[in-house]
Amino acid sequence: MAEATIPRYLALDVGSKRIGIAVSDELGLTAQPVLTLERRRNPREDLRSIARLCRRYAVSGIVVGNPLKLTGELSSQAAKVQAFAAELGELTGLPIHLWDERLTTHEAHQILYEAGHARQDHGRLVDQVAATLILRSFLDQHRGRPGI
Repeated sequence: MAEATIPRYLALDVGSKRIGIAVSDELGLTAQPVLTLERRRNPREDLRSIARLCRRYAVSGIVVGNPLKLTGELSSQAAKVQAFAAELGELTGLPIHLWDERLTTHEAHQILYEAGHARQDHGRLVDQVAATLILRSFLDQHRGRPGI
């Protein structure tokens, strides 16, 4: 009997200046921060960098934080993120999962503050932590479901 493979995911917290990136472990149980990508002038370069990470980690899907308003409505940033996610899906051929990211950046700042980091030092770390929170939420919601 063949062992079922557990899909591995890359998660993105896409901002206008930086993209926080996290990846799930091989068992699909945890999410770890990978890096913060400084946005380049040409968005295609960002897409190519993320596609390389997808290959490096052999992921089978991408979870992209969807920055909705607190009311659940689309924000102007959500429209930009969704367009970016669609282009990434076309480039990689991987399924894209838009995931509600409301309050993840706030929670990421809180986690860093509680870990002893001064707020002015959060900088690039906060984007990685936010991507990790997005992925953890996605994994928790889909745990035990085959073929997410």
